[in-house]
Amino acid sequence: MSSSSRNNTRDFRTPVGRARGLGSAKSGTGHFWWQRVTAIALALLVPWMIGLALALVGADIYDIQATLAKPFNAIALALFAICLFWHARLGLQVVVEDYIHHRATEIALQLLITFACAAGALASLYAIGRIALLA
Repeated sequence: MSSSSRNNTRDFRTPVGRARGLGSAKSGTGHFWWQRVTAIALALLVPWMIGLALALVGADIYDIQATLAKPFNAIALALFAICLFWHARLGLQVVVEDYIHHRATEIALQLLITFACAAGALASLYAIGRIALLA
């Protein structure tokens, strides 16, 4: 059988059969769900955060520290920071995967995004803890 006749043969495999061996679809499911979970958490926390910020307009530093030192506010603010940076990392990961096609650049950007989001989250948690515990 010549190579030209092999290329003209019909492929009777199912779409699943053709896709086998092309990678796992399982990891994308976790990414999808965590992005939705963080989005729901942010949808609940952003109105609270806006309300808190508006309530503190015109307050002095001592009132702000006293407000953030309340356990509910400190915990909610920490959850907001964690969800915000995690959601940002997941979203930026998808953007890089979709639009950056040079492998070395993609890896470098993914590392940069991961480290930047981790640093932002840690700095936020440190600041919240310091304000809440020292007030």
